[in-house]
Amino acid sequence: MSNPIAELIEQLTQEDISTEAINQAIATMPPDDVALALESIPVAQRRFVWDSIKQTNRLDILVEMRGESRMLLLKGMEDDEIAALFSDVDAEDLLEIADSLPDQMIDIALQKMDAKQRDYYRQGATYEEDEVGRWVDHDLIVASQTIRVSEAMRLFRRAEAPYSDTIYLVNRTGRWVGCVSFRDLLNAQPHDHVSQFMQEDHQFLDAQTDVIKAADLLEKAEVSALPVLDENHLLVGRFHAGYALEARRLEHEADQMSSAGLNEESDLFSPVKRSAASRGLWLGINLLTAFMASAFIGLFEATLEQVVALAVLMPIVASMGGIAGSQTLTLIVRGLALGQITRANLGSLLKKELQVGGLNGVVWSISIGAVVLWWFANPMLGLVIALAIVINILMAALSGVIIPVILDKLKIDPALSGSVILTTVTDIAGYIAFLGLGTLLLL
Repeated sequence: MSNPIAELIEQLTQEDISTEAINQAIATMPPDDVALALESIPVAQRRFVWDSIKQTNRLDILVEMRGESRMLLLKGMEDDEIAALFSDVDAEDLLEIADSLPDQMIDIALQKMDAKQRDYYRQGATYEEDEVGRWVDHDLIVASQTIRVSEAMRLFRRAEAPYSDTIYLVNRTGRWVGCVSFRDLLNAQPHDHVSQFMQEDHQFLDAQTDVIKAADLLEKAEVSALPVLDENHLLVGRFHAGYALEARRLEHEADQMSSAGLNEESDLFSPVKRSAASRGLWLGINLLTAFMASAFIGLFEATLEQVVALAVLMPIVASMGGIAGSQTLTLIVRGLALGQITRANLGSLLKKELQVGGLNGVVWSISIGAVVLWWFANPMLGLVIALAIVINILMAALSGVIIPVILDKLKIDPALSGSVILTTVTDIAGYIAFLGLGTLLLL
């Protein structure tokens, strides 16, 4: 079975692709698939493709992109281009991407909104990103509890809200009083009051409820949407199944990436320095734990000869390669799961990961070499471990890309078995590099 995202990536990475061909390629693709494909190509090519996309299609694609990917595109745009881009943005979309936008861009977007959408945005912005009040849909049917069935049926016929099968009833002060389903009105008399068909004990969500908990409550309620109320019982909007699925997907992705010290907003082709900096922090944390393990082994140093110092330091080399490899592995496994990794971009991605590994390897090899020099007062021993660290982190970067790709080709789940193979490779590579260099330079 063909992969439409992979095919789109193949098309967008063609060197001689035209503007017309780009727009034809994305014409039948949903915005989230186009966003995923854009995130799967190197930044220089991505900018060319982005500049070729019609203005009317850009906003929907931008909203679906990850925060870092989004900013890589927006930073290359002038203020007038940004103003044109946000000319049709609504409150829900702006709230979704606001955390990754500078205040200047948010101000531009707000100026383009009508008063009603600005009010929706400001209302949503009062809630945290993980609170359901920020995830509400305002396209719903709201009516007074005093209306009759005939009026309610007219509201259903005129409704612009998609999949609206419920009327949300409020009193004179705007407080929510209950819900009425379209199905319950089908056999009612036109002159009946709608309020007599209100569903008993209909659940609602407090706007400050955690969005994942809200998704659980929606699932248990077995309805397509639940009303969201503020602290004064005023109707904020509705939380529907689409938002619930999106919240769960983001939570799963965040858990997967954080397990390797990465951010779920990270771009597959983010700049080398930025990638190295974000991953370098966790390499530093891992280094501290590795030195702690070596310190305990070093308690017996006085009874050992010079060559045993290599055994004391071996865990550091293996551990640094392991954590560097797991970061790359996690990124690639996610890309494979989303269909982002293809033959068209594998070479560019491997090159980028080797650059990240090389930069982190040099930075941390200097730090580790200096500590070893101070610890053992042996310059050659410091040089041995510094060179071994660079070699092993480069091997980890190479393995982190190649291993999951090969496993995927063999129909083996790289998420389950990739880390085991990667750890073995980096351990062996680290020991061979370290002990081999030690044999050549110390003995």
